[in-house]
Amino acid sequence: DEMGSPFLLAHGLGRPVADAVTTVEFPGTGEYRVWVRTRDWVASWSAAGAPGKFRLLVDGKALRTVFGAEGAAWHWQDGGSARIDRRSVDVALNDLTGFEGRCDAIVFSRDPDFVPPNEKAAMAAFRRETLGLPDGPDEAGRFDLVVIGGGIAGTCAALSAARLDLSVALIQDRPVLGGNNSSEVRVWLGGQINLEPHPRVGDIVRELDQARRAHYGPSNTADLYEDDKKRALVEAEENIALFLRHRADRVEMDAGRVTAVVAQNTLTGRRVRFVGRWFADCTGDGSIGFLAGADHDMTLEGHMGRCNLWNVKETDGPVAFPRCPWALDLSDKPFPGRGDDQRGIQALGGWYWESGFDRNPIDQREAIRDWNFRAMYGAWDALKNVDRVYPNHKLNWAAHISGPRESRRLLGDVVLSKEDVVGGKEYTDGCVPATWSIDLHLPDARYETGFEGDAFISKAHYTAYKRPYWVPYRCLYSRNVPNLLMAGRDISVTHEALGAVRVMRTGGMMGEIVGMAASLCKRHDTDPRDVYTDHLDELKALMARGVGRLPTPVALEPPGWLDDVGVNVARSAGVSVSHSMDVEKYPPQRINDGPCETLDNNQRWLGDGPLPHRIEFSWPRPQTIEAARIVSGYRESGGRTVGPIEDFVVEYFEQGEWKQIPAAKTTANQNADWHAKFPAVTTDRVRVTITKTHTGVSRIWEVEFYR
Repeated sequence: DEMGSPFLLAHGLGRPVADAVTTVEFPGTGEYRVWVRTRDWVASWSAAGAPGKFRLLVDGKALRTVFGAEGAAWHWQDGGSARIDRRSVDVALNDLTGFEGRCDAIVFSRDPDFVPPNEKAAMAAFRRETLGLPDGPDEAGRFDLVVIGGGIAGTCAALSAARLDLSVALIQDRPVLGGNNSSEVRVWLGGQINLEPHPRVGDIVRELDQARRAHYGPSNTADLYEDDKKRALVEAEENIALFLRHRADRVEMDAGRVTAVVAQNTLTGRRVRFVGRWFADCTGDGSIGFLAGADHDMTLEGHMGRCNLWNVKETDGPVAFPRCPWALDLSDKPFPGRGDDQRGIQALGGWYWESGFDRNPIDQREAIRDWNFRAMYGAWDALKNVDRVYPNHKLNWAAHISGPRESRRLLGDVVLSKEDVVGGKEYTDGCVPATWSIDLHLPDARYETGFEGDAFISKAHYTAYKRPYWVPYRCLYSRNVPNLLMAGRDISVTHEALGAVRVMRTGGMMGEIVGMAASLCKRHDTDPRDVYTDHLDELKALMARGVGRLPTPVALEPPGWLDDVGVNVARSAGVSVSHSMDVEKYPPQRINDGPCETLDNNQRWLGDGPLPHRIEFSWPRPQTIEAARIVSGYRESGGRTVGPIEDFVVEYFEQGEWKQIPAAKTTANQNADWHAKFPAVTTDRVRVTITKTHTGVSRIWEVEFYR
């Protein structure tokens, strides 16, 4: 969108990537003038050096010019001339650094005076002509619903509508589905689903949910995001036509209604036209609504930023890393994971490595992503070459596209506000449960000095409310484009309310509702607003039925002896823990709060950091205990509970020392609902010491002790 084309990126994390090679059929031999469209990606900050250098190899011979070493803007860099001695020649981009060199296109011309156009419209025409593309788009067909954006929200919208007998086109600009919850970006799904009084809302989200997930770091691998499963679910629906690698960037209108969108294939450049009756903007950026003239809002200063998650990994021997004078100079600056940060290396590359708070999130996407790169490389340079720590570690993985949190918000008949959510304002058309705290990210003042206006570390600011809060259906359609629906983080909310609804399980449920509403539009030959005014009861009936295909989840069966024991004395204990992950979201108080709702992963305490993890219970007077129960793990999308704590022991304090309860020492546990009886002990302190868990994280719904 910014420079007119997809481009190749040498994303090598400081190690030159393999050559990008193609075979070119020339019309004849002789001298050719050579132009390469590229840029020096740090020049806009007047940074020292040019990290993205590469050469052009023609028939194995390097041209003299080093590309990517000049010019802040995308432009055609003069490559001089090349002698072509045979018609079929290999042409290669030879990366010199591994530091994000980038190339759009290469032009060979027999005319030594030819200069390719660089202005966007002229260049687009030049591309079509030289690639032999038609002036107009190909026709994809006519659809009941055209869904633009294949993140969790858009995928759920497409599946929901298709299962309710609509013909659907699902357009996604990446090669995979899932958006932020894909192997490319690697963000976990957040938010609760399947809640009363509409427990079937969220059933499709459950189908897309992953069986396993890992904490940040090298264990957060691509396979966990199950890209193939998402695609298989979509391709199994005969009513969905899936178009991956298509970037929708043009809208056709008639009498204020969207009639078609046009998308460009990001590999071939061919353009495709999609005619529809209704459209769902699930782009996250409100792109289609914006092009259609939909009312919208955007917080330009102080909005949430974009992340490129990254991690490092230990190797078998020393790994050097070059100095990076063009990166952010963090040689004397604090950042998470440096100095006395107790989290150590685990603090590198997490969700709070985020920037772009005061930059235009639409027009400056590439600059925000590149600033994240400069922060990452600057931090690793400081650790490796200034602090001289982690000698055997290397940069292992970093997202090459950034994960956004906030941009445009399309406005509907209701614009949900923070005051609505915190005040518990009820709407008759409440359809999607918001369960995430109002979670807004702003620059973290501890790391902002020297980077005011361009901070790269964020801090989450939370506001609590009574959950769930049911978001009204009237936030899911445009107030002035009558056949436009939306789902995901571009729905009709204020900047503050977005903090509660922006997570992906919540967005997926929006997609389910959008698909249901579109089916009612077709049934009654009407538009989304009329679903609210005339057919709301039918929408609620669809919500009660759901459109999922997994069995209804059931809770774990507690042990039978619970009926024959006394009160759970853990409820009256004070609790302390050695390690916690995100105490706002997973507070230690959950460990003994009483409810054991294993259908809800967000009702747990999570412990991370180095093992062992310890949970200590204390009472003002001694208690006699003869049985223990620990419910732990993770509820996966198919309804199973997996990943319980594996190796642990229950201990009691007596005569100044901790003593094990032998019957409560466990190894290789695979029971989410573990329980044991043992000879009575009387004590005022008990602790659970955990020495092995799935992925190093303790996940506990409840610990109970009985006499």
